[in-house]
Amino acid sequence: MRLLVFGATGQLAVALRASAPDALFLNRDAADLTAPEACAAAIHAAGPSAVINAAAYTAVDRAEEEEALATVINAAAPGAMAQACAEASIPFLHVSTDYVFDGRGQRPWRPEDPTSPLNAYGRSKAAGEAAVRAAGGPHAILRTSWVFSATGRNFVTAMLELARKRDQLNVVDDQIGGPTSARAIGEALLKMAEAMIAGQSGGTYHFAGAPFVSWKSFARETFACSGQNMAVSGIPTSQYPTAAQRPLNSRLDCTSLEADFGIRPPDWRAELAAVVEELI
Repeated sequence: MRLLVFGATGQLAVALRASAPDALFLNRDAADLTAPEACAAAIHAAGPSAVINAAAYTAVDRAEEEEALATVINAAAPGAMAQACAEASIPFLHVSTDYVFDGRGQRPWRPEDPTSPLNAYGRSKAAGEAAVRAAGGPHAILRTSWVFSATGRNFVTAMLELARKRDQLNVVDDQIGGPTSARAIGEALLKMAEAMIAGQSGGTYHFAGAPFVSWKSFARETFACSGQNMAVSGIPTSQYPTAAQRPLNSRLDCTSLEADFGIRPPDWRAELAAVVEELI
């Protein structure tokens, strides 16, 4: 399998490199996501057997002021990638987000549910999904949530950083989702890519850690794994205002991914323990 990956230093790209060191990883110098035509050209030049887009604009709050830029990176670029893959008749795998949903209710979101994003980042990712589908080639869109790893800045690294400065935290307790390690996402994408190269059809899927949990409980488990003595109190989202509105219900129904590819939701607690051990 000759795999081409867009991204080199982000959480997911780093995880993919650990599992697929022979893949070709393109950083910003090799493929600028603000220039979609360059991304397409890179695919044609490399001649891969499959492409994974592990790069994205992920600054959720800043996207409220930079929606046009976020949309180029999260929609126009993957659309151009998907078109190039369609022309070459090779699978294109694209990572999306729970933020394409509005977070109403408590039922886990199914892949076929209508999207209705609450913020600019979510709108840019929903537009990216539409562009990938419109290309008409073999593709898989993998929505995931609450990504964490030992690389870069994410909820886990932020909590451990705060633990060095404080002994008490208030953390949102009414947003519910499935924390998902970058390592697990990378492994899922590689398994999907291999199956699709062999002829498996794709579509839109969900992949998130289990069991569902609040940010408060996720924080408490993080501190428990690290041995930190931190008092964590729960607060409603209304007491933690941010530029971008977040969905309250980020539960994702992952049953179709298991049915089609045999990939089960990972236990985020085991993944968290490994990440925290690496960090400390």
